[in-house]
Amino acid sequence: MQHLTLSDGWTVTPTAGPVPDGIGTLPAAVPGCVHTDLLDAGLIPDPYLDANESAVRWLHDAGWRYERALALAPAAAGERVDLVLDGVDTVGTVALGGRVLGTTANMHRSYRYDVRDLADGTERPLTVDLRSATAYADELRDALGDRPSAYSPVPFNFVRKMACSFGWDWGPDLRTAGLWRPVRVERWSVARLARVRPLVTLDADGTGRVAVHVDVERSGLAPAGPLTLRAAVHGATAEVVVPADAASAVVELAVPDAPVWWPAGHGAQPLADLDVALVAGGGDGDDGGAGGALHTWHRRIGFRSVVLDTADDEHGTRFTIVVNGRPVEVRGANWIPDDHLVTRITRERLDRRLDQALGAHLNLLRVWGGGLYESEDFYTACDERGLLVWQDFLLACAAYPEEEPLRSEIEAEARENVVRLMPHPSLVLWNGGNENVWGHEDWGWKERLAGATWGRWYAEELFPAVLAELDPTRPYATNSPFTPRRDPADVHPNDPDRGSHHQWEVWNRVDYTAYRSEIPRFCSEFGYQGPPAWRTLTESVHAADGGPLADAPVPQEDPVFLVHQKADDGNGKLDRGMAPHVGAPRDFADWHWATQLTQARAVRHAVEHYRSWWPRTAGWIVWQLNDCWPVTSWAAVDSAERPKPLWFALRAASAPRAAFLVERDGALALAATNDTDEPWTTTADLRRESLLGVVAAAGRVEVDVPPRSVRVLPVPGDVATPQDPAREVVVARLGTGADARVATHAFVEDVELRLDPDALLATAAREPGGYRVDVAARSYAADIALHVDRLAADAVVDDALVTLPAGERVTFHVRTAAVLDLAALVAAPVLRSANDLRAVPQREPAPADPAGAAPALEEVR
Repeated sequence: MQHLTLSDGWTVTPTAGPVPDGIGTLPAAVPGCVHTDLLDAGLIPDPYLDANESAVRWLHDAGWRYERALALAPAAAGERVDLVLDGVDTVGTVALGGRVLGTTANMHRSYRYDVRDLADGTERPLTVDLRSATAYADELRDALGDRPSAYSPVPFNFVRKMACSFGWDWGPDLRTAGLWRPVRVERWSVARLARVRPLVTLDADGTGRVAVHVDVERSGLAPAGPLTLRAAVHGATAEVVVPADAASAVVELAVPDAPVWWPAGHGAQPLADLDVALVAGGGDGDDGGAGGALHTWHRRIGFRSVVLDTADDEHGTRFTIVVNGRPVEVRGANWIPDDHLVTRITRERLDRRLDQALGAHLNLLRVWGGGLYESEDFYTACDERGLLVWQDFLLACAAYPEEEPLRSEIEAEARENVVRLMPHPSLVLWNGGNENVWGHEDWGWKERLAGATWGRWYAEELFPAVLAELDPTRPYATNSPFTPRRDPADVHPNDPDRGSHHQWEVWNRVDYTAYRSEIPRFCSEFGYQGPPAWRTLTESVHAADGGPLADAPVPQEDPVFLVHQKADDGNGKLDRGMAPHVGAPRDFADWHWATQLTQARAVRHAVEHYRSWWPRTAGWIVWQLNDCWPVTSWAAVDSAERPKPLWFALRAASAPRAAFLVERDGALALAATNDTDEPWTTTADLRRESLLGVVAAAGRVEVDVPPRSVRVLPVPGDVATPQDPAREVVVARLGTGADARVATHAFVEDVELRLDPDALLATAAREPGGYRVDVAARSYAADIALHVDRLAADAVVDDALVTLPAGERVTFHVRTAAVLDLAALVAAPVLRSANDLRAVPQREPAPADPAGAAPALEEVR
């Protein structure tokens, strides 16, 4: 097998639509898209900046021709020559030398054409004509009849293209076009490995098994003869003969005491090299004169087992992922494409993002159904890190016609991607789409559909059948959210007590304290909005008059800011959501900090609740880890790769060992969660104290948490009962030194809590690699953070949202190559806490300490 990658010599030319003057033929990158080619040529403004998204809207309706010269050397006797396009975005016609080879209408699959008869050494133009995906989708909608969606009348559900390319409530509407994955020529003789499906399993006795199912394509240019299929993994080898009249074979390998692949936090992630070779001849040393393998295939696999436990129990229906026989407490995040212009996503960028996921103690990413089947780089990086992957089939928030041509296209892409992703041990669950079943049930679709197809067949019949045929080693969920068995039939698909659940009443309609009103079996979507880091926002978004955003009269209501706030009534929800907790901010700097803080607190509130109910709540997947452009969104990491305060909240709440003060049966309780293989035995010291640190009541409880367990212990009544709710808090400390876990609880919200806005004493000094910032609290200080990006683009701080009881201190470390102003580093708007959102100082008189001494500053980190 010979490969010739066709990555150079391409041009792109507009062929249709309202193309501005001055845009003609220009160099094209392959892989790439028209937007990136135009950006590279300086012919369009950056659509991520300011209000430029609308300036490139003409691209929705444009047509393009990709072209390059291609001369194929004459084919040898019996040689096949194929043109392979791994990804075309989206609706195209492929031709060589004016001869149409085929058409494309699906971004999510590849295309292969036999061009042997054009392999004669003559140079010919290779062209791919792309038409507007919008126009195609509109035509198909007219032909099949409209179907409802969350974003009607946008027709994303009528074309097999990344749905969020048409915009979402966190993303721009760019509707890209291009050759987005590699193009190549393959030359081969006799036969090739058309499809390799490794079914990897792990027996209870530790034996790893690989059944390598292979489909063979023969060239058809010579008499068919027998072939030999050979496979090897981790020292085990096997081979079988593929008879001359056969087009498939299975070779089976057994690996005693196989190295076991575990999720992050549960063990190591050993990967084994699996090599497959197709050889001419029927074995016994006969290679049929081929002189070696006709075609080889290599992947790295992991030995593990996975099941989805959806048994009924006393609480409803479980939704528990079990790996290697061990139930996994899922701590996850939803994943969207990491750049809306997806061809700019590199392995290095993915590595950084996945390391941020691991850094927040997450163990699963859900590849959401409005995005992509991600690149091999993504799944390989997850394999290496032990990050579990929940993969949606690509249907999202819409009714999808079940008629042709969509029916065949969806099946083709499902088959191709199920097989492509089979080698990856990180992939543990396939899911039949996002909010399709829920939408049909609750969003008024039934009346609008009037009996028309809407996608039920895909979720309930096609996808499970494809998996049963091609990859029965992985579990399947019908949709998210979904109740596994709707018996009785009136059980709602988003019932929190059964299966997976989406919680969007919070954010859309009710206060985030309502997270604790339910105990979901598995919450696969929930979240809260907040703006990106200050520098990310202000470098990307300027005011409508072109000046700095912060100088606008009301920056968050500026028309340009609102281009980067896609949620319906997003700012209204932010304002209403934070008002009961932190009040109304005084200015834009406070608004930015208050909304980021509220986002972090809301999600932290949910995560602590969900984790305290393990294993009844078997996991959660926050919406969302990442952003695809600069935007106010639900992400924990913004598009410039800067962690928002939410990321630090996730890291603290998701730690393998963590302690929270929660409510149980109307009383305050201490929840200690231990997601490790060792018991956690320690002592919890609990005290109720004033904001100035004077202890009013104290108690001690012994904490003994078995491995992979949670213990919820009552807080002593005198500690849990305030005498002055506006001036008292509860502090729980488990353990000592670096292993200490501290949890705090206020009896009232910040708007009523008598927080001192001037509670902090801070100093800064240089240290190798950056700066050290020491912060001490002379009064209770909630959620201290350093917004170091305000001072330098490369500045990164090691912690945030640290709460200090009076008399305690914390040290932050800032990494940067820049020279920073020490005074600016320890003052607002860089150094912030929840306290300084108080408009007027509310100092309380210092009561006499029972021991006659002021509380001492105590090193806690």
